[in-house]
Order: sequence, then structure tokens, then C-alpha cells
Amino acid sequence: MAFDPTYSDPRSNTVFFERRELNQILRVYGRMVAAGEWRDYAIAGGAETAVFSIFRRTAEAPLYRIEKRPALARRQGAWAVVTQGGLIVRRGHELEQVLRVFDKGRLKVVE
Repeated sequence: MAFDPTYSDPRSNTVFFERRELNQILRVYGRMVAAGEWRDYAIAGGAETAVFSIFRRTAEAPLYRIEKRPALARRQGAWAVVTQGGLIVRRGHELEQVLRVFDKGRLKVVE
């Protein structure tokens, strides 16, 4: 039996954001860009995690990472907001609740 290169192994799927999730994230991102807090973003999908990284300046390390880890969905929750230093600011089962950490007055960037 020959190897079929068009066959995709179901176990090697990449984790990525669904359209609804990306819309929620981009809504918060747009609000923060309008406020002058953020300037750039990057999106990455991996075997275990999808990451939306937020930058103040393009050349710097990301200020925050919004991570989706489906393997943790039943435990702490699939969603997390992680700071530049690796501190988990918020974790939860619902993206909307996790994104509330960026509501006005809740989070202050310290330089």
C-alpha cells in the first residue's frame, strides 16, 4: 500500500480560531487601537494552541497573548490572557468573560 500525500491525519489538525471567536477578539483589539494602546497583532495556529498576540510596537515582544487551548476546556477553560512575562491574567471557559479583562479601567499597562 502506497502513502497517499493528499490524506490528512485527523490527529494532526491545527488549532485555530473560529470566525465568531476572531470577531470577538478583533472587536476588543479595534477598541484598544482606537484608544492608542495597541498597534499591531499576529495570529498563529499550532498543534495544541491558537494564539492572538497583541503588540504595542511591531518590533517588540507581545504585550498580551490570547490563547485557545482546547485540551484544557474541561479543566481551567480553553481561554487565557497571558502577559509578556508569562503571567496568566485571566483564564476561563468563555471567551467573552476572559476578554473582559481588557474593559476600561480593569487593566493598566506598566512600562
